[in-house]
Formats: sequence, structure tokens, C-alpha cells
Amino acid sequence: MLTLYPDIKPYAEHRLAVDAPHELYLEESGNPDGLPVIVIHGGPGGGCEDYYRRFFDAERFRILLLDQRGSGRSTPLAELEGNETQALVADLERVRQFLGIDRWLLFGGSWGSTLSLVYAETYPERVSGLILRGIFLCRPEDIYWFYQHGASRVFPDYWRDYLAPIPIDERDDMVAAYYRRLTSPNELEQIQAAKAWSVWEGRCATLHPNPRVVDRFGHPHVAIALARIECHYFMNRAFLEPDQIVRHAGKLAGIPGVIVHGRYDMVCPLDNALALSEAWPQASLRIIRDAGHSSSEPAIVDALMRACDEVADAIEGRAD
Repeated sequence: MLTLYPDIKPYAEHRLAVDAPHELYLEESGNPDGLPVIVIHGGPGGGCEDYYRRFFDAERFRILLLDQRGSGRSTPLAELEGNETQALVADLERVRQFLGIDRWLLFGGSWGSTLSLVYAETYPERVSGLILRGIFLCRPEDIYWFYQHGASRVFPDYWRDYLAPIPIDERDDMVAAYYRRLTSPNELEQIQAAKAWSVWEGRCATLHPNPRVVDRFGHPHVAIALARIECHYFMNRAFLEPDQIVRHAGKLAGIPGVIVHGRYDMVCPLDNALALSEAWPQASLRIIRDAGHSSSEPAIVDALMRACDEVADAIEGRAD
């Protein structure tokens, strides 16, 4: 089984001003002349982690990490103004032009798969390939499954802690109830709600309990951005038309792609990946038997690293 490459440091870091008040953090590592690959992180609001660089052969790839609006090292943290899917797509295109890249490989998981797909359907001529993990189509039923009724029956003990900040008479719409608290002028109420929302996700993200994952999701800096921005997007149906990604999947034809999905993914169930693969038959679907949702799970790491080399071979083979 493949394991992550050794740790590397960025050779360049950028602050990119987009629509006020947002400023994005962008970094480059690996080979400046290598195959460009951009990591599209999850959430929305999750931000990038340093280990994301380690999925890629640093001699082969020009590795780009971008923190989306309000996330990670981008500023202002957890900002909702001007934060919507179409703006994030436009930001990616600005980054591509800023870096002088003609076409790039998109590597995205969870919400990162959502944004990668919307970008690729908008600018298919700019995408050399797609490596996607934990597909999240952002359909109403997908949001309902994790935040209202579904995963709650698999993790009823964790669900109790997620319910705790919300009075019984508001629990018929948990996303709306959390949104009221996450946008409250009371900062203490905000952070308490954010930690409960975020820790629920972290606890459910791995097949086997992983305290490191839960601790990261519970960190105040991560929790406030993740919870506020996710809830904002889910209140607005991710700023997507009904079934937009699957309906527009024909635009992905000709783009080499690999879909990696854990069979026991409780955050984004496997039917998301099956629906996408049926609409995009050119992509290879890899169902990982011993995995849940997180990109840090060993079998998911192995599958993603193999996919990187496979898709890179396909891209470079076309160029020959």
C-alpha cells in the first residue's frame, strides 16, 4: 500500500486580492516546471492542510494549495459576504491566469469534489484531468442525510452532542437552527455552535475513530470557518441549480478522471459517486472497501496516490 511522500515546503506563497473584503492564500511547491495540480479543499470552509502536498511526486508535479474564501489562511476568516459557489469558481480562474497556467489537474475531495466539478463543467478546456474523492453532489437529500436524518441513526451517540445546542422545538430544521446561532452577534454562541457542528463531521469522517481528525475539526479556527461557511452554503442549496452537476456532466467528456469513494462514507454516501459515474462514464470509479470519508485514511491515500500517477500518465501521453 502506498503511503504519503515526504514532507516538503512551499517555494512560493502569494496573497491574492479578489472581491472585497476577500484575500486568498495561495502556495506553490514541488517542481515549478511540473504538471500543474491544484488541491481543492473540502468544507466549504475547511482550508488546506500541509499534508495535502504529500499526495504528489514533488519531481513530477507543480503542487498548488489554495485556501478558499474565508477559509484557512485566507482572510477575513469565516467571512460570508460574497462567499458563494460562482465566486469560488471565478477565484479558481483568476488563480489559473495569475500563475500563467494553460490547463491544470484538479484534485478535490468532499466539497472539493463539488467545486472541482462545477469548475470543470464551466471551463472544461482548462482542465487536464480530475481526481475526486468522497463525491458530494450537494443535492437536498445529501444535506438532509448528514444534518437532519440518516447518519444520525448510524452515530446516535455523536448525534446527541450535535443536537445539544438546539432547543427541541427547533430541531425539525437543524441547518436553519444552526445558521441562526452561527450568524448570531453573540460570539460565544457562535463558537459553541461551530464546535458542535464541526466535531459532528470530524467524528463521522473516518471508518475507525481518529482523534487527530476530531481534534482538528474541533479547533476554534477551523470550526468557526467550517461551520459558518458550510451552513451558509447549505442554507442556499450550495448556490447550485437542482441536480446541476449530474445534468451538466456531459461537459466532462474527454477529461480523464478517477473517482475514489469509501464504501462506508457516512458524510457523503456512495450513491453520490454512483450517480456521478453513471453521468460521466469515462471516469474510473474506485470503491474503497475499508474506508469512510476522510482523505487521511490509509486505503484512500493509496487509491488517490495511484490515481495521481495514472491520470498524469494519461495527460502526458496525450501531449506526446
